[in-house]
Amino acid sequence: MNVLSLFDGMSCGKIALDRIGANVENYYSSEIDNDAIIINKKNNPDIIHLGDVTKWREWDTKNIDLLIGGSPCQGFSYAGKQLNFKDPRSSLFFEFVNIKNSYKPKYFLLENVNMKQEYQDIISNLMGVQPIKINSSLMSAGLRDRLYWTNIPIKKIVDKNINLNDILENAYSEKSKSYCIDANYGKGSNLKRYLHRGSRQIVFTCKDFMNNVTINKPEVEECNRIGKENRSKWRFLTPLECERIQTVPEGYTDGVSTFQRYKMLGNGWTVDVIAHIFKGLHYEA
Repeated sequence: MNVLSLFDGMSCGKIALDRIGANVENYYSSEIDNDAIIINKKNNPDIIHLGDVTKWREWDTKNIDLLIGGSPCQGFSYAGKQLNFKDPRSSLFFEFVNIKNSYKPKYFLLENVNMKQEYQDIISNLMGVQPIKINSSLMSAGLRDRLYWTNIPIKKIVDKNINLNDILENAYSEKSKSYCIDANYGKGSNLKRYLHRGSRQIVFTCKDFMNNVTINKPEVEECNRIGKENRSKWRFLTPLECERIQTVPEGYTDGVSTFQRYKMLGNGWTVDVIAHIFKGLHYEA
């Protein structure tokens, strides 16, 4: 099977295909982020790198059986400015459509964030299918609601009941699932923001402190003081824990800065979800 992955990031699609034992002859990767490419080459030296997706007319590939990609979502995300297709990053979705129409793969998979219905309808019309919504919480310790446009038949997912505390290293959480892993994870967060705005997942190294502070929730003006005085009792998720949340092999993103690890994990797919979708492929063993 020949696979073309657009906006490939750290090649979560390749991990998922390997996980189900798919027979991949050629895996073509279109990616321009240098750190993601470093991680790809470390873990998957056989990947064929194609570079910029906008140069696709210059590519020399074999017939593509499976086209996959998660086009940049910043223009659609509720957390952003919602510039939709006016955002130059999210407008790259049209390159996916152009490549799909030109290559005519047997199977395709496009992933993006949960978005306004009007944007969703535009994508659905061009893709020719309605999306399936899957929350990664069914197969991981993270909350990650995503839309998948695909012609691969997908069976219902049975909840694995994986909790955040199941994957933490010497820490505790009062929440059953993690949320908000992105490029800026670990920046600009504190106890006050976490308790009163619910943003940027933190965990606690002291269970007694966690129970006290999360049950009583000190007033906003007290949170900074309490957080600073007890800094050793709470922390951010480690890159390893984020790998576990995204069901990526442990140590997979090791080799670049911590910031870049958070960035590519936040941009990446929850591998076990993608592997579940890929089980519907009728590939030749």
